[in-house]
Amino acid sequence: MRLNAVSILVPDYASGLEFYVEKLGFSVVQDVPQGDKRWIVICPPGGGTKIVLAEARTARQRAAVGEQGGGRVWLFLETDDFARDHARFRAAEVAFEEEPRREPYGIVAVFGDPFGNRWDLIQYAPEEDANKKTRPKPGLS
Repeated sequence: MRLNAVSILVPDYASGLEFYVEKLGFSVVQDVPQGDKRWIVICPPGGGTKIVLAEARTARQRAAVGEQGGGRVWLFLETDDFARDHARFRAAEVAFEEEPRREPYGIVAVFGDPFGNRWDLIQYAPEEDANKKTRPKPGLS
């Protein structure tokens, strides 16, 4: 078993695609019209768990946009080259909340999407250091 996808509420499909595809460089895996809705699946460069962009339609959904993590970091984007991706994101005007920091588990910086979700951009320490370092518990950034 594996986690195939998670859904992120966005105010509208266009703004979700603009941020995740144009700024972060995710790929559109599926974009299927479904009447008045669309089934849009995106995937980060390098693969991994996919994201379903879910357009907020009801008042409850609109209120939950950007609040799915309750204000905590709840999305973790792993990179194999932190400096490269951090520079690329900054050039694309992605809003980082902090400067990159070194932790026992690797290099990390928190950034936000324009909807209020908080993410970690993270490059884990090399595997040979795994016995000395532990990865953070999800949601503790």
